[in-house]
Amino acid sequence: MSTMQTTDESHIEPHEPHWLSRSAFQIVIIFFFITEIALAMVLRSGASLWFAVPLVLLTAHFMHGAAVGFHEATHGLLRQNRRLNEFDGVLLGVFSFMSFSLYRAAHQLHHMHLATERDEELWPFVHPGMPRWVRVLAAVSELTLGLVFLPCLFLRIFLRTGSPIRSKKVRRRIWYELMLMVIVWSAVLGAVAHWHAWHYFVWMYLAPAWLAANLQSWRKYIEHVGLLGNTANSSTRSIVARGWLGRFVAFTLLHEPYHGLHHMHAGLPHAELPKLAVELQPKALEERPPFPSYTHALVDLFRSLANPRVGAQWRPSNSAPA
Repeated sequence: MSTMQTTDESHIEPHEPHWLSRSAFQIVIIFFFITEIALAMVLRSGASLWFAVPLVLLTAHFMHGAAVGFHEATHGLLRQNRRLNEFDGVLLGVFSFMSFSLYRAAHQLHHMHLATERDEELWPFVHPGMPRWVRVLAAVSELTLGLVFLPCLFLRIFLRTGSPIRSKKVRRRIWYELMLMVIVWSAVLGAVAHWHAWHYFVWMYLAPAWLAANLQSWRKYIEHVGLLGNTANSSTRSIVARGWLGRFVAFTLLHEPYHGLHHMHAGLPHAELPKLAVELQPKALEERPPFPSYTHALVDLFRSLANPRVGAQWRPSNSAPA
């Protein structure tokens, strides 16, 4: 077993989560607004745009963290108050071009049918009959055009013939949220055009949002693509960071790097996941220990991008994972 992938008890947090860990989303949002204010000041001052670049990168990272908050809201775990959880989810969804109710319904399928052909969120990589060129094209599109590809992926789930989202109540609410999105974005773009604020819009929203969506796609691929297992551990890559920077990244991503644990304990708040990290240790031959950093996991992902696949259905019968 490679020492580059192993983790030991010294990197596991068995203690109860600190209040700071429970407040990760609020802290991410505060950091997001601080970087946005700083970016606005740089743009207003007329300083070199090179000063704006690091702020755009920081804003993109915190937008990515907010997107993980959106994911937490679909599990009902972002806010204790249900109505506030729904409000935050819808609001975050509107500015991510994503219906909150649509994402929630599709994401439930992802948890119920993880890495199987019924896992709509990992289309087309879960279908052995899908041509390789289609899967490669989908991967290239999602990893570079995530802001467009991801909403289209979920709209496909909703609009395609035989959609698994059948509840009339849920479908009606999805349509309402899509209409709300059109209204809000019409108002936003109208205001930007009226005040000739395209410069601010591009640097403060479009550029970081584009990067954030791509970061989310890369994180999703690190979590699942190229894994041919049929258990939570064997169909996910998890990261248990060893250094302070990795732990800070995990904190700002609401501990989503502990992804196998999220699939094993979907109803558990993110702050509770680190103390269960010992459960990520392999229990079967096809399982691998968590990676010590995103860099190590990314290298492992790269090996599979030329032929992106997900799920045990790709394996010959009774064989070990490729």
